[in-house]
Amino acid sequence: MKFSSYLVAAAIMSGVQASPHPAPQQQQLLGVPSSPSHPSYSQGDLDDIISTSPLLSLHRDLVKIESISGNEHDVGLFLAQFLEARNFTVVKQEVPPVKGQEDTKTRYNIFAIPKSYTQPPSILLTSHIDTVPPFIPYSVHQPDSTTTFDPEGLILAGRGSVDAKGSVAAQIFATLETLDSQPDAKLGLLFVVGEEIGGDGMKVFSDSTLNSKSAFKTVIFGEPTEAALVAGHKGMLGFKVLAHGSAAHSGYPWLGKSAVSAILPALSRVDVLGDIPVEEGGLPASPKYGPTTLNIGVIRAGVATNVVPSEAWADVAVRLAAGTPAEAREIVQRAVKEAVRDAEAEVVVDFVSHGESYPPQDLDVDVDGFDVTTVNYGTDVPNLAVGPDVKRYLYGPGSIFVAHGDNEALTIRQIKEAVVGYKRLIEAALEREKKDEVTV
Repeated sequence: MKFSSYLVAAAIMSGVQASPHPAPQQQQLLGVPSSPSHPSYSQGDLDDIISTSPLLSLHRDLVKIESISGNEHDVGLFLAQFLEARNFTVVKQEVPPVKGQEDTKTRYNIFAIPKSYTQPPSILLTSHIDTVPPFIPYSVHQPDSTTTFDPEGLILAGRGSVDAKGSVAAQIFATLETLDSQPDAKLGLLFVVGEEIGGDGMKVFSDSTLNSKSAFKTVIFGEPTEAALVAGHKGMLGFKVLAHGSAAHSGYPWLGKSAVSAILPALSRVDVLGDIPVEEGGLPASPKYGPTTLNIGVIRAGVATNVVPSEAWADVAVRLAAGTPAEAREIVQRAVKEAVRDAEAEVVVDFVSHGESYPPQDLDVDVDGFDVTTVNYGTDVPNLAVGPDVKRYLYGPGSIFVAHGDNEALTIRQIKEAVVGYKRLIEAALEREKKDEVTV
């Protein structure tokens, strides 16, 4: 079956129909003077600035839709309709519900290519449409310190404004503008669910026939990188430490076995494994990523103050700077075993309940004109299986330091600059393909 026929069939099966509405014009200039002198504009004026820009209004509409991981149904449908109206063939790829949320609406990955394509794309731009909780409504306002009105310095705030709906909007308009000047550019868009909870959306796509491993030559991942190209990010390993004892009255603690007393030495040891040299049983560091870090994010134990706790557990996240998850598991297991050698209660390490683990991810930075950095956060990069020669880039607007926070926001300037940055990455990929064709 031809790729185009497969997409049409998949779209029909998903209930997707082409929109009869023509696409609007490309991004317009902001509807304000270039050098205004008045320091304050009304909220209506600010709203008009957003509404007159297709890029900014798309970003606004995306952020307005609550899409906390597991509840991405509405934002997926919105994106599908938006892209259909711009002459894309859209496949809504169903992703199973999050465990414990089986009664929620169906979640979809959104995969889109221009309707004129008869072959799969060679350049894929991708980001995620889910966010962390809680939902924070969209708003636009001037910086508190402003003295003169700078429309491009306006702050666009709300949950997902940075992570990662800023990337989604910028990727879409970079694609549209590239296709406007180069309609034969082989570009595809993929917006996935579940990135914030382990990447189940990208894993579903990766394992499906939509993942054209042999066709993709370049994949551009969108995350907040402050407009820098990311040379790589740390790996990930999650695990639980569990202690099993026996309950007793707190007045007679010797009649029980305290799970808390048993787990504390284990956690104390685990907590410093990133600071201990490898030769002394610690986790490895690297010149590129620095030290491996650990975070004991959750601890639960006991039922009452006057009861010796029979159960205790902790959830731990490791950001690997070097080595493999298998090697890290051995180090953690050995450290816990040594720490609880004299404990009365049983202490075990559970690696099975955490499905996400991967080594550090090295990425490409061979396009001129960008700052280069590394990051400590995780992405969907390791969740997408690609061929050995595929270029992988990580880039996007906004800062990770405000993502997930109450003050999540970016400026108009940042999101507009991201469109330019994505177009530069696309152009470099297209130039590389032309050279490869000549060589062949």
